[in-house]
Amino acid sequence: MAQTTKITVAATIDAPIEKVWTDYTTPEAVKQWNNASDDWHTPNATNDLSVGGEFVYTMAAKDGSFSFDFKGKYDTVEEHRLIEYTMEDGRQAIITFTADGLSTNVEIVFDAESQNSAEMQQQGWQAILNNFKAYAETTI
Repeated sequence: MAQTTKITVAATIDAPIEKVWTDYTTPEAVKQWNNASDDWHTPNATNDLSVGGEFVYTMAAKDGSFSFDFKGKYDTVEEHRLIEYTMEDGRQAIITFTADGLSTNVEIVFDAESQNSAEMQQQGWQAILNNFKAYAETTI
């Protein structure tokens, strides 16, 4: 089996871990931040945050030209600490949440897919995480 490329993105969010966790996992919040650029949005989001539970985030171009469902199934859920999931295509992601005083460090390590460059994927996932940071820091 071919070696899977792992990509890491991270951010320090100036908000307590409980708020960061809630904002990251609540469907209504996900719809507010889950996009890599202003011309995309997430019109629909469902999330069963439990081992064996699934999430589905519909990611769409605002002009209606393209959309897709980003789906996965949870392998591990440790509240305020760790989420591991397997995407629909078998790739895996690990998200760690670490409290650091009044801030929270979020790190995502995910398996790259083969259709886009690793650099492009890293930039896209980092842009989404940066949007999450901005959302979590401004919705107190």
